[in-house]
Amino acid sequence: MIDKIKNILQLVRFSNLFFLGVLVYVMDKWVVSYVLDAEMFYGQGLPWYILLLIAAATILIAAGGYVINDYFDIKIDRINRPDQLIVTQYISKETAMRLSIGLSGVGMVCGIVVAFLLRSTTIGILFAIIPGLLWFYSSSYKRLLIVGNVTIALLSATSILMIAIANVANLQLKFGDLLLYTNLTDKIYAWVGGFSLFAFLLTWIREIVKDLQDQMGDREYECHSMPIVWGNTATKIVVTALIILTTVLIGWFWYSILPFGHSWQSFSTRYIVLAIIIPLWGALWLLWAAKIPSDYRTCQLVLKLTMFLGMLYSFVLR
Repeated sequence: MIDKIKNILQLVRFSNLFFLGVLVYVMDKWVVSYVLDAEMFYGQGLPWYILLLIAAATILIAAGGYVINDYFDIKIDRINRPDQLIVTQYISKETAMRLSIGLSGVGMVCGIVVAFLLRSTTIGILFAIIPGLLWFYSSSYKRLLIVGNVTIALLSATSILMIAIANVANLQLKFGDLLLYTNLTDKIYAWVGGFSLFAFLLTWIREIVKDLQDQMGDREYECHSMPIVWGNTATKIVVTALIILTTVLIGWFWYSILPFGHSWQSFSTRYIVLAIIIPLWGALWLLWAAKIPSDYRTCQLVLKLTMFLGMLYSFVLR
């Protein structure tokens, strides 16, 4: 029984789901709350039960997505990561399919309840289509050049942006047209959107590196990933360009928007350089030095850490 629970937790990527839950909380309680307090809208954030429903919907839909991804990737994973194969080895395909549908279905219901409570058509549509996008990503999109990488990056960014959409809908319910006389909604979208864009770029970069790691199985089953179509060198150049773009955007955000000063004495500046920029470029160095799949895996882990540290920048706001 314990082994079965461990296998299910591994299948749904429990550590990733935990990070996702923390991320939802941080975006609401640290980032959006910072904006609301700065604009003197004290205590006007999301009610706890709506935040809980958003977190549940996001986590359950993501879990269902992980399961269906492994369901469709059985043959590829037998080559790329045979030691991590759960579906067919410990859990039947039928069980995996039922688990994915169940998790995604409950998550969708939670999301639609949020949409009903906040009277937001946008939230309802997003929570209704995201499970479908995850299904098509796993079954076909991920095998298409660029499309698969961008799809999963957009879904990652949307999970963060959802907090801004929900908070704006909540404020519109409370204050209606009065919000038109403030720039509060613009500031919420600007701040949360900045983190969302960071998540999009880091996820896109990490997905490309993952394709470099998984070339053997992907080539066997005719996936049209960037390394297979363009080659390793061209793919690494694309990643380099994306990391340069990310660095430029972080620099612009630091200089133009952040209110904490631009000197090295500022904790904000030191955090951005030491915890985000240096690890990001360290990952780039690891990428160009990588020769075998385990090297690319190390690069992926550094990118995941960079994304985590980037999201934790929000604690500077508190």
